[in-house]
Amino acid sequence: MSQQFAFNLFATDGAARVGEISTAHGTVRTPAFMPVGTQAAIKGVHPQTVRAGGADIILGNTYHLMLRPGAERIAALGGLHTFMNWPSPILTDSGGFQVMSLAQLRTLDESGATFRSHIDGALVALSPERAIEIQNLLGADIVMQLDECLRLPATREEIERAMRLSLRWAERCKRAFEGAAPGRALFGIVQGGDDAALRVESARALVGIGFPGYAIGGLAVGEPQAVMLKIVEETAPALPADKPRYLMGVGTPEDLIEAVARGIDMFDCVMPTRNGRHGLAFTRYGAINLRNARHAADPRPLDEQSPCEAARTYSRAYLHHLTRANEMLGQMLLSEINLAYYQELMAGMRAAIRARRFEQFRAVIRETWKYGDIPPLTA
Repeated sequence: MSQQFAFNLFATDGAARVGEISTAHGTVRTPAFMPVGTQAAIKGVHPQTVRAGGADIILGNTYHLMLRPGAERIAALGGLHTFMNWPSPILTDSGGFQVMSLAQLRTLDESGATFRSHIDGALVALSPERAIEIQNLLGADIVMQLDECLRLPATREEIERAMRLSLRWAERCKRAFEGAAPGRALFGIVQGGDDAALRVESARALVGIGFPGYAIGGLAVGEPQAVMLKIVEETAPALPADKPRYLMGVGTPEDLIEAVARGIDMFDCVMPTRNGRHGLAFTRYGAINLRNARHAADPRPLDEQSPCEAARTYSRAYLHHLTRANEMLGQMLLSEINLAYYQELMAGMRAAIRARRFEQFRAVIRETWKYGDIPPLTA
């Protein structure tokens, strides 16, 4: 295992980049998609299946794990890697998203956020220092600063206030992270809502503080895709070229390929497993809704050329049946298929960037999605 955190950039094609992050628990090929293991589990998918599908790294949720089973308990049981039997890299978010999403249950001030637990109503304090302590107890390879994330739209005054608070918290998080073991890293988070000037100011201030990697947070929270991509395009150049760039909580396959085209290296999103649990499959033909009656008598697999065995093996008719019958197996299979497709897409982008054919790859993928699913069988 690597003993030092590092980012090596191997090739670029336009703004798109291919590289590798080294951590104490192994390497992460970039561009990378991180499946979300909110409560130390990827919903409905076995960890070995997630790894076999191509994932180098997964994400754990600080807020949920601090409440149940508790960071101290996980540390006593050997840390998050041992606890969930995932020996590869793990990134943990800081709880900042919950500062937004649980607004009805919390208060916020300079010291941090105070929550009412959604589990039992207990009062819980989450300061920048406590967020780092929890992530250190979990043993995450990549740790995120505590920030305040606003749901958009919001006033410029509110956006600027949250951005400046997040910068002050970033400084406190960096001090709290000092002395961490080699191979682990703390990332700063750019805030600034949909205001390009505030985003660039936030990015430059974080670079001045100094972090081994940087995230763009507070997007995909209510704004149109065009606004998100515009902010990414204007923010990424303000971040160091020799550090990884992480777009938090994004997104659809189209979001991923468009953000990579704008210089992003890392992503996470619940979409592959959440949509899989509701009968939607992501494939090279685009999104396929297995609830539709057109699939009820179709014996073909979702994609006979997919590297995912489940996508090649199970018929559309069977997946339709499982979905309509609300069988757990259908949710598991579609979640597996979706995660595998996301990893296939990332691998394709990495290969295309290395070959300096990213624009051609992007055009072919978009055209295939535009064409849509192969026609249904005729009588």
